[in-house]
Amino acid sequence: MSPKFLRIAVVLGLLSAIGPFAIDMYLPALPSIGADLHAGTAAVQMSLLIFFLSMGFGQIVVGPISDMVGRKLPLYGGLALFMVGGIGSAMAPTIEWLIAFRFLQGLGASAGMAVPRAIVRDLHTGTEAAKLMSLLMLVFSVSPILAPLTGSVIIESFGWRAVFWTVTGAALLATILLATSLKETRPVEERAGSSFGTALSAYRLLMGDRNFLGLTAIAGFGIASFFVYLSSSSFILIDHYGLSPSVYSVFFSINAVAFIGMSQLTGLLSERFGLRRVVRVAVTGYATTMVVLFAVMATGVDRLDVMAALLFVGYGFLGLVIPTTSVLAMEEHGEIAGTASALMGTLHFGIGALAMGVAGVFFDGTPLPMVAGITLCAVISFTLAKFTLGRAREAVEAPAE
Repeated sequence: MSPKFLRIAVVLGLLSAIGPFAIDMYLPALPSIGADLHAGTAAVQMSLLIFFLSMGFGQIVVGPISDMVGRKLPLYGGLALFMVGGIGSAMAPTIEWLIAFRFLQGLGASAGMAVPRAIVRDLHTGTEAAKLMSLLMLVFSVSPILAPLTGSVIIESFGWRAVFWTVTGAALLATILLATSLKETRPVEERAGSSFGTALSAYRLLMGDRNFLGLTAIAGFGIASFFVYLSSSSFILIDHYGLSPSVYSVFFSINAVAFIGMSQLTGLLSERFGLRRVVRVAVTGYATTMVVLFAVMATGVDRLDVMAALLFVGYGFLGLVIPTTSVLAMEEHGEIAGTASALMGTLHFGIGALAMGVAGVFFDGTPLPMVAGITLCAVISFTLAKFTLGRAREAVEAPAE
């Protein structure tokens, strides 16, 4: 791989990681935020849920804007809004103010989620796009490994508010890298004719594309299963199993290692077997593993080591699902890549937020409701894959030249 290829992957990965960094670094702080702001579990979880919602639905607007004005300007605006939300969150006097500023922060993070996928499509398709997407995810996935560990150290040393000052600094660094290391990939001539009117037409086109919607939903429910884990794991592992925030962060990071390691095989496996076959095998393995985990825990086996082992295997399979479905869904929509990426991201986060909300209703402090939610999402993803990929055109099956 050329240095330019790697540099682009690093910059796009860092831009994409800003939003997740503001989630993962913050997870060990959830119990202490509740205690400090005199807020219940549901209210604290709402500060996480509102971030997901705004980060998801903000993409609906920022994606078409990136088609109209280019990729870099929306990224600058998103990073600025993210920093305003981060400073406000750091200074929030009540849980209500924290929720409000987390909403702003999520809107800013939406640019970092939607636009990098569009840039990948601007530059590559097929297997090359899968390679770049997997490298992007390698950088992106550093967040769930390092962010909880870093967050727990910061929280124990300086308190939870320091987390938000840290992520604001990370956004500032991302702004500098954007200015110095990434060129515009949407030339002026390609923006001609792009408008909110054409964006609406593009959304209608995408909403009528069953292949795009099916592939997006496969990844959406895979991501939703991880969101269920995000929203409940700190309370379960810290309060139910008695782990310290630092040990919880290590536990959380182990699953991210499985996800990252397998995602790096995407390009190699896609070249050999084709993207769609990789999706079919991976989603089958993920659903099977989660069903086994639920069956074991439903019989009364409440053991952290069992849950950890099966989650590790399951999230490894999930690491193959996300980059492949993203590339396949956008394969035929290069002219409206920003809009397609926006709709994809909004659906991903909308499904994830819904799953988090439902899981929160059934949360009782034990692992079983969380595991049931993860399993249900995995089974839905598997079912969608059977339907969508079974109807896919065989021409897309072969790896791109």
